[in-house]
Amino acid sequence: MTRARGGGQASPRRRPTLRDIAARAGVSVATASLVLRNSPLVAARTRARVQAAAQGLGYVYDRAAAALRTGRTHTVGLAINDLANPYFARLTAAIEQALDRLGWSVFLCDTRETPEVLVRFGERLREYGAEGLIVCPPEGTTPATIAAATAGTLPCVQVSREVRGARADMAGSDHRRGTALAVGHLIALGHRRIALVGAGRRTSTAAARRAGYLAALRRARIAPDPALITTGPDTREHGAAAVRALLQIPDPPTAVMAFNDTVAFGVMLGLRQIGLDPGVDLAVVGCDDVDEAALWTPPLTTIAIDAPGMGQAAAELFLARLADPQAPPRRVMLMPRLVVRRSCGLGVAVSRTARPAALTTRAAPR
Repeated sequence: MTRARGGGQASPRRRPTLRDIAARAGVSVATASLVLRNSPLVAARTRARVQAAAQGLGYVYDRAAAALRTGRTHTVGLAINDLANPYFARLTAAIEQALDRLGWSVFLCDTRETPEVLVRFGERLREYGAEGLIVCPPEGTTPATIAAATAGTLPCVQVSREVRGARADMAGSDHRRGTALAVGHLIALGHRRIALVGAGRRTSTAAARRAGYLAALRRARIAPDPALITTGPDTREHGAAAVRALLQIPDPPTAVMAFNDTVAFGVMLGLRQIGLDPGVDLAVVGCDDVDEAALWTPPLTTIAIDAPGMGQAAAELFLARLADPQAPPRRVMLMPRLVVRRSCGLGVAVSRTARPAALTTRAAPR
C-alpha cells in the first residue's frame, strides 16, 4: 500500500499486468501470454521463469477482462437434483473435477427436485455469461423445462437422468441393464419372490430400473406380482416402512431389489427393527455403490455406477457441443457392474411351516 502525495488517503497497489511479468522474466509480452494460457509452445525453462515472475508479482488472471476481449467466460452451470444424496454428491464431484482439468469453472445449483428452480438457474447463468448447462433433470422436468432453462440457445448436456425429446446431449448409465443384472443374480441364488422397493419417481432412472426388474423376471419366466412392487420416495424411511409391510403379506418376498443404496439401507434398518438379519432372513440389493455400501453390516450387494466416467463423458460432450452447436444430440451410456457382497446371502431355503417373524427364508450355510 502506498500513501498519496500531500498526506492524502492511501491508494490501492496497482494490479500487476502481463507487461510487468514479461519485463521481470525477460521475455516478450506474447511469450508471457502463451505461458499464462498454458500453451505447449514455450520451452520448459522459459515457462518456469515466467511462472516464477507471475508468482513473485502476485499476478492473478483477470477473467472478467479476458471475457470482455474474447466473449468467453469458461464457466458452465451444473444443476443437480439432490446434493444431499451420496450418489449425486459423488456425481457432482466427478463432473466438477473433469471440468476443472479442462480449465472450466462451475456454477452449482441444487434444484431440490423442482423444475422451476432449474428454470431460474438457467436465467442466472445467462445473466452471468455462462457458456452452457449440465443438468441431472429434477423430477417432472419436460422438454419445455429444458428449453426454458436454456432459452433454446444455451448448450445443454443431461447427466444420469434423461428427458426424452429435449434437445440435449446425454451422459448416463444403463440403469435397465444394471437392475436386470442384480435381479438375475438373485434369481440364480434361488429367489422367486423378489420385491422392488422404490422406483416411484417420475424420472428416466426409475422407469429404467423398473423395466430392468421386470425384464429379469420375464427372462426367468417368473410372473411379476404387483403386491411385491412398492413406490415411494428414495429414502431410508420408505425402505424401512416398505419392508415391514411386505413381510406381512400372505406370500412375502425372500429378496428385495431396492431402487438405490439409500433405500436399501432403510430396508436393512427395517429388518433389524423387527429382529431379522439382512443377508440371512432376507436378501437385499441396492443400486449406485456409494462409499457407505461397503461399510454396512453386512456389506451391501449393489450395482456400481461409474460416476467418474459419467462426469468425464458429460464434460467431453459439453465441449463437443460448443465446438459444433448444430450437431445432432449424442448419447453416451456407460455399463454398470454388479458388486456382490454379503447382504444378498448365498441363496434361499424356504420353509412354510417355520416362519420367523412372518418370513420364510433362510440363507444357505456360508
